[in-house]
Amino acid sequence: MEKKGLGRGLSALIPSAESKSDPLPLQVEVERIVANSLQPRRWFDEAKIDELAASVRDQGILQPLVVRHRGNGYELIAGERRLRAAVKAGLKAVPVIVREANDNEALQLALVENLQREDLNPVEEARAFERLHEEFGLKQDEIADRVGKSRSTVANSVRLLALPQELQQEIARGRLSMGQARALLGLEQEPLIMAAAREVMDKELSARETERLVRRLKSEKKKRKEPATVDPDLRSVTEKLQRWLGTKVRLLHGAKAAKGRVEIEYYSLPDLERIIRRIMPDTV
Repeated sequence: MEKKGLGRGLSALIPSAESKSDPLPLQVEVERIVANSLQPRRWFDEAKIDELAASVRDQGILQPLVVRHRGNGYELIAGERRLRAAVKAGLKAVPVIVREANDNEALQLALVENLQREDLNPVEEARAFERLHEEFGLKQDEIADRVGKSRSTVANSVRLLALPQELQQEIARGRLSMGQARALLGLEQEPLIMAAAREVMDKELSARETERLVRRLKSEKKKRKEPATVDPDLRSVTEKLQRWLGTKVRLLHGAKAAKGRVEIEYYSLPDLERIIRRIMPDTV
């Protein structure tokens, strides 16, 4: 099967990154390069860094790092794994391509480079997609185009951020897969999600088995909760609110008085922030 291309990628983000003659790499001393303060990657697998260092000792750095000027030295934009491996391998200098980039451009380059190289764990990837949307206003189809993935892949990835923080950490560690996590999202309520996730990890259920577990739990929940008679107008308002906010909403209306309350569910702090932005876009 032919592998899908990487879309417009890095050259789409910074015009100077696409030219008829790309600048030749420079050899720069490792000690003159500082880490990227905007690095989207938060966790590095030291075992894999050691493997890469062994390759670097044997073959050198095959792909130049991308840097920008910073004082008398350089700040890394893309290639932190290669830089770490070079340090472990004992290299004194590494090949770099120098880009002129402001903070926004540097962040976009770092995000897209990591996403294209599949250097991020699923949660880091989801946060990178979210940052491209929140900080740069890119829509999901635009993000997909830049990193060479389908729009559905981007959408499913971002949905992971609706999971409790504890489960996001388990995904980052590799104890929960994307397929298992997507199935768990169907339970909607955090206590149910956490209980099911513990069962999935304890019993080492597959993604398909997790889907069956979720269907069973939802069916049991539905049987326990008999539907009450709901005013059609209130049901219509509730459905509209749920579509607008993208989450579960309940209107609890007093039987004898013209008052009640509105309950809006959220499943993580990022999800709460998203709902607040939806309700009060000018205050967040």
